[in-house]
Amino acid sequence: MSSTPEPDPRLLAAHDLALAALHEITAPSTVGPAAGYTLEDDGVVSLRFGNTMEGYPGWYWTVSLAVTDDADPTVLEVELLPGEGALLAPEWVPWAVRLAEYQAAQAALAAEERENADAEGDDDLDDDEDESGEDDDELDELDDLDDLDASDFDDDGSPILHSGDVDGVDIDVLDESAPDDEDDDPDR
Repeated sequence: MSSTPEPDPRLLAAHDLALAALHEITAPSTVGPAAGYTLEDDGVVSLRFGNTMEGYPGWYWTVSLAVTDDADPTVLEVELLPGEGALLAPEWVPWAVRLAEYQAAQAALAAEERENADAEGDDDLDDDEDESGEDDDELDELDDLDDLDASDFDDDGSPILHSGDVDGVDIDVLDESAPDDEDDDPDR
């Protein structure tokens, strides 16, 4: 029958050392009363202290201490660890996985909407369609074609791109009523 090893009494009595280590990394007002200890491997003892920070309910300040032979106790590690029932962040999920889940959900939603529309026999036209069933974008493209003539195409039939045409604005037409820049500047 194996017995549980007893912690070194020098480590259990090292509260002042543990508090001094905590006060090096956090304000004394964030450290609550002693809340027990945990016996770790190789005789290490982790002393726990309550945490008074509002955003960390159920968390404990933990100071791991060790001692060798006749030496004084020493601090190995100081950290804030969750206790039983502590509020924890959800497990991290890589962006690629979250994006794939989102896209799958969007595809399923779109498929469900199509099924519902087919089941209802929806005769309503889409917003982008007129009564003839033609898409408004297609009509706009056809209207643009009406403005074209033979001078807008190369010999091979490809459209001629004018340097400076911006979003349908034809800058090849010069406003004759506009004053010349040279006449406006008397210093030239």
